[in-house]
Parts: sequence; structure tokens; C-alpha cells
Amino acid sequence: MSIPSSLLASESITFEGAIELTQSLLSEIEADSLRDSYASRLSQAEIEESVTSLVKTQNGARGFFVTYLTTEDGRDADRPSLGVTEALRSAPEIVAELLVKNLAMSAAMVVHHLRHQSEEMAAGSARVQERSRNLIQILQMPACQTIASQMLESLQNASGEYEEFFQRWGYDDEQKLAIGSAVRGAIG
Repeated sequence: MSIPSSLLASESITFEGAIELTQSLLSEIEADSLRDSYASRLSQAEIEESVTSLVKTQNGARGFFVTYLTTEDGRDADRPSLGVTEALRSAPEIVAELLVKNLAMSAAMVVHHLRHQSEEMAAGSARVQERSRNLIQILQMPACQTIASQMLESLQNASGEYEEFFQRWGYDDEQKLAIGSAVRGAIG
């Protein structure tokens, strides 16, 4: 059985198109989890092929992660399948940076949402943070270690590779502490 072309990303996929494709893929995975294993429509190889097609481009990877990490009922995101993890390993340069940035941004957003008494939003950001940390630890990609180290160095020295990233998002000292703690926890 071959994967439907509707679940494969083109090289020119838009960010929005990647979100839609990922939503379709996750719907198929979720539907499969409700069937018995003999009735599954997608094999792990087909899931891997679909996710690989997404993460090989920046737009595809960004759309994949924004959907995969934030989905409410994300059983696969909480316990990533072999198809997903193998696909993520296929594009370490793109995947590693997006995972570490997602970890950092979600840690900062937990602080932001708690300050504004938005418990539900804080819980959503905490879920993204946990899923990002989990993927970093499962994948064990050297690129994640490198990026995390560069990010920690920028936090410590207020300069370096990720200082512009911190300035662009306007993170304050408390948010930077949360980022540092999350990043150290993921690579520790």
C-alpha cells in the first residue's frame, strides 16, 4: 500500500499548507489508533514518509511542529511513533533548531501566561514544552545539543548566536531563567 499523495508535502509547501497536511496526517493516525492493528490505513513507513516530506523544508517543518506539538488530543505527540521519530532524524539541521526554539518559546510563554492568570494557556504552553523536551531526549541528535549549548551561552553572556532571538521576542529575566532551566533539563 502506498501513502496517499494528499499526505505528502511538496518542496514548495507553504506554512499554512503544512499545517493542513499535518492535521490530515494526525487525523489518520488518530483514526488508526481506534482501529485494530490489521485495519490500520497507515504503516509506520508511510507515516515516516509523510513526516519526512514535511520536515525537509523550513515551511513544512514549522507547520508540522506548530500542529504536532499543540494538538489537544495528541497521543502520538505525547508518545511519538517510530515513523515520526525516524522522519525527524532525517532533517537534523531544520528539526533540531525548531525543537530547541519551541522548547525555549514555550517555557517563556508559561511564565507569560501565568503572569496574566491564564491557567489554560499556561497549560497548553507547558504541554508544548514537555513534548519538545521529550522529542529532544528521544531523538538524541547532536545538532540539538549544539543548538542548546549555543542558546545557553547566549543566555549567560547576553551575546552570541541566540541573543538576537531573545531580543526579538523581548524575553525578560524571569522568562530567560525559565528558558535556561528548560533547555538544561532537555539536554542534561
